[in-house]
This record gives sequence, C-alpha cells and structure tokens, in this order.
Amino acid sequence: MRCRVALALTSFTILAVAACGESEADLDAQRAQASADSVAMAEALYDAAVYDTIVWESDEARFDRGAIVYRSSCVKCHGTNGGGNGEIAMQFELAIPSFMIPEWRYADDIEGLRRAIFVGHEGSMPSWGLHGLKYKDIDAVAAYIGEAMSAAETVEAAQ
Repeated sequence: MRCRVALALTSFTILAVAACGESEADLDAQRAQASADSVAMAEALYDAAVYDTIVWESDEARFDRGAIVYRSSCVKCHGTNGGGNGEIAMQFELAIPSFMIPEWRYADDIEGLRRAIFVGHEGSMPSWGLHGLKYKDIDAVAAYIGEAMSAAETVEAAQ
C-alpha cells in the first residue's frame, strides 16, 4: 500500500513538474538527488546498537514477524521466494538482487542486511527506516530473509 501511494505521489509530482516545462533530464537529476538525500538521512539515523536491545519471545515469533513484514513490504520487489522478480521489479524492469544466489552480498551478514534495509540505497531500494519500519521489524525481516531465503536453504528445498 505504501509503495503504491509513494508511486502515485511520485507520478503526480513528475506530471506537475513536467507541466511546468522541466526536462526529463532535470526530473532524473531531481529524483537522483532526492534518493541520495534519503539515503544520507537514513544513514545518519541508523543505530546498530539498537539491535542489541531487541528481545523476542522466541525464534519462532521473530521468524513469524519477519514473514509478515516480508509479505507486506518486500515481496512486491523481491518476489515471493526472494528471486528479485516481484511485481514492481518486473513492471519497472528493476534490477533487484536475488537472495538465492551464493554470491549474494548479505548471504551471511545479518548486520549488513539490517543496515541495507534501514538505509536503502540510491536507486530502487527505499530507506525503510524512513518509511515506517521499526528496528524490531527490520531485525525480524532480516532474520527471515537470512533463514528462509538463503542460497543453502533454497538449494536444499529444491532437492
């Protein structure tokens, strides 16, 4: 839902600016700057130490919460199985990394994955720490991705 609202607002903004005579190159530059500003802001707000204070009732509760967060916030781009082939990725031809390949950057790096989710990156990954995901949700979804969608798990499930 948030993603659709953001896309609608972005589309409206683009149309409004385009009506004012902005060129496509100007719009691209403005979008790139806005993305860079969001990443910088999220990076400044990120606090890795917060994860040391998170307490879960059980590993199962953490996993279950991560599955909910993944379905509501990540599946649209990353796809049901983490292959980078979600509806939005396909529609806008975004190059979304697959969690299922052994050389995936965060395959064994939950701390790095938490940071990447919170901060995002310039381009197609939103700064989820600025878009409503709390640290506990980010911890849960990072653990879920690491447990449910790692290359090893995927290979074993396919056999």
